[in-house]
Amino acid sequence: MKTVLFVGAGRHQRRAIERVRELGVRVVAVDRNPEAPGLALANAGEAVDFSDVESVAEVGRKHAVDGVMTMAADSAVPIVARVAELLGLPGIGSEAAHLATNKIAMRREFAERGVPQPQFAALRRQTEVRAAARAVGFPAVLKPADSAGQRGIFLVHDADELRTKMAFAIAASRSEEVIVERYHHGREVNTLLVARDDDVHLVTASDRLRPDGIGFGVALAHVYPSTLFGDALAEVERVAVAAVRAIGLRNGIAYPQLLVSPHDNEVRIIEIAARIPGGQMVEVPHYGVGIDLVEIAVLQALGEPVPDELVTPRFQHPVAIRFLTASPGPLAPGVVEEVGTLDKALAFPGVERAETWIEPGETIRPVQTDGDRRGYVIANGNTNIEALERADAAAGLIDVLTS
Repeated sequence: MKTVLFVGAGRHQRRAIERVRELGVRVVAVDRNPEAPGLALANAGEAVDFSDVESVAEVGRKHAVDGVMTMAADSAVPIVARVAELLGLPGIGSEAAHLATNKIAMRREFAERGVPQPQFAALRRQTEVRAAARAVGFPAVLKPADSAGQRGIFLVHDADELRTKMAFAIAASRSEEVIVERYHHGREVNTLLVARDDDVHLVTASDRLRPDGIGFGVALAHVYPSTLFGDALAEVERVAVAAVRAIGLRNGIAYPQLLVSPHDNEVRIIEIAARIPGGQMVEVPHYGVGIDLVEIAVLQALGEPVPDELVTPRFQHPVAIRFLTASPGPLAPGVVEEVGTLDKALAFPGVERAETWIEPGETIRPVQTDGDRRGYVIANGNTNIEALERADAAAGLIDVLTS
């Protein structure tokens, strides 16, 4: 039996760990939280801070693992790549991992290779604000260079606001560096691709619905298939493939997020991740086209070939994933007093799955980061619009009493 080292074992990784075991692969999981649910689901679990590369590599040596992988955790991607190098195992390489997780390095590589993207500037100090403002213009998006989950992201409208918010963005950056990018209106599209040597294959393209205001970067819903079609969808695929090639990803799963202008269908890359994404995005190809990204990722982690049939759609089913949030979602903000069952939501027509992680005593707040999403509903339909309507309706049937 082959053994894979799974880096990260939190809520977002637990289903993938179970799936890897279903595929007949032994799982050794590491997470700094000894109570992480995935540790108990693995064949062996160790409480190790995965930011410590040498400690993670030592776990891999002890268990004689045959591969290393992760899911959802952006901060784990460079660790997985480096541990694979240290143990002489298959991996995406540290350079590709760096380009996929450091937004400044990513943007510079895109610029070098001509991948269309917003104008940008990197910042470390307040003295650089004026030059960055001139280079980028306003409105603009301020982000940490190396964070995820929409933490430390702000929409800014002038140099004073940029200067004020910069400290908060830097606080969310491990490297204490931020990036400011020109803000463009448009439709956000999530793409999932599989790179197999010289072949880069688009698996799905789905619309990413998000709110206005402070939580503007957080996805409230994923809708498959995308409402784009024809030349616009073809351009989305072209730019997504170009982004994958730009970071040098040859064997792995890629998650480019793109923005499509409403006026001329110009496509710009927002960013790219080199991993199975979190936020239930793995369910889009599962329910939408019958493709199992976890199975593909395991084969690639073990250095085994991925056959064509695993990246070929088995069907085309419209599907929507609606997240449970406070305004503009169905949850009422406040302190949670009681959480009802999922029975009514699960019984609603078309619902495939529903889940919550809400506990009495915690506080529900309006959406600011991905962490403010407190559950989800997945629904199918005859069209993508019907699927979204069903997911919306079912989400409203989950009773959460707040005060």
